Amino acid sequence: MQIPRRPNGATGWVPAGQVDVARVRTRIVVDLSQKRLTLYRSGEEVLSAKAAVGSPATPTPSGSFYVNQRLIPTDPNGPFGPGAVGISAFSNVLTGWTQGGPIAIHGTDAPWSIGKAVSNGCIRLPNATLRRVFAQALSGTPVVIHR
Repeated sequence: MQIPRRPNGATGWVPAGQVDVARVRTRIVVDLSQKRLTLYRSGEEVLSAKAAVGSPATPTPSGSFYVNQRLIPTDPNGPFGPGAVGISAFSNVLTGWTQGGPIAIHGTDAPWSIGKAVSNGCIRLPNATLRRVFAQALSGTPVVIHR
């Protein structure tokens, strides 16, 4: 199984008795070159939207990840907008950040940034779009990020 630890793509093992198994019908695909996030449910595209991605100095890591957190900020008008969907990815360059530079899909207080490569590695969405993604991207949802 994948674990949310450095380096990206790390695997680990746990006793089967300590694991709950459930079917996940959603999947998120982020195309970094197109700066676009697409959400699928049961194999069908539910939404596709422009997104801000990591800057050249702090790129969004590519690979196969999963949703491991769902956070609601105290200030819905702040830098993370109304919510953040944490994923198991970590920045490859921001290693000194708190918790090792975790990556999230979140809203923004900078709507001008959507469609640009300007973040510290996170994927920013318009707040209305983030609300839709947040409602459907439950823990365990696969997240594939590619160039």
